[in-house]
Amino acid sequence: HATQNPEDPLRSRFFLQDGTLDLSTIKANLPSADLAFLSACQTSRGDEKFTEEVLHLAAGMLAAGYRSVVATMWSIRDTHAPGLAESFYAYLLRKSADNGRVIDGSLAAFALHHAARELMEKLDDSNESFMSWVPYVHWGV
Repeated sequence: HATQNPEDPLRSRFFLQDGTLDLSTIKANLPSADLAFLSACQTSRGDEKFTEEVLHLAAGMLAAGYRSVVATMWSIRDTHAPGLAESFYAYLLRKSADNGRVIDGSLAAFALHHAARELMEKLDDSNESFMSWVPYVHWGV
């Protein structure tokens, strides 16, 4: 899980099994940071008070040096999130290997599109399908 803190964006945080991880503790200038897949609720949620600002966890990961970030704009369903992530990584690993790399974060947007499309087809064109894939967004390259 995750939560945004629009009053103090650096106190936006991830909830982990053994505590929390505030955005302020993530060090900037990570030279090998390629891809962050934030499969938690609201990791890319903005705030209506700051409509012209990008104040969310995904933007913080980009500022820390990640080249590509997949995040969610609102709450996601635990029912379908693992399958979407599995499809995302299966596509990403397969296509990265085709390019001679272990993981190529520049393919993240394509992998997210593939995973969302696969989930749409699995759930047909229902309201459940739409609410299961549409919260996911890609930031970066």
